[in-house]
Amino acid sequence: MAAIRVERMDHVAIDVTDMDRARAFYTGLLGLREIPRPASFDFPGAWFETGSAVLHVVSRPDRDAEGRRHICFVVKNLGDAAAAMRAAGFPVSNDGRGTIPGIERFYTVDPDGNRIEIQCSSTSPG
Repeated sequence: MAAIRVERMDHVAIDVTDMDRARAFYTGLLGLREIPRPASFDFPGAWFETGSAVLHVVSRPDRDAEGRRHICFVVKNLGDAAAAMRAAGFPVSNDGRGTIPGIERFYTVDPDGNRIEIQCSSTSPG
């Protein structure tokens, strides 16, 4: 039997109900760069470069149910990221479960309630 060998993750897709609000969050607050989508994509959405993969944001009429599934972004300074999230009115929480040695993190949500983990190496400067 042939083995599957994943080389890398290419993208993650999430659903949102308001593309303008999603763009403001992902480009304005998180600082992601929007990149072009193929012209054949004839439905509302946007792609954002994350450095190691691409985030596909797709417009849907209804919001996804909230759950524990999430996407995770790595930042250089966790304190700055938490302060920016709070200042923008988004929650910052960490229940302390699932501690990872050498990693500090918190959870937040985007405007549609998509769960986001923000993490930083606890040995990173800043």
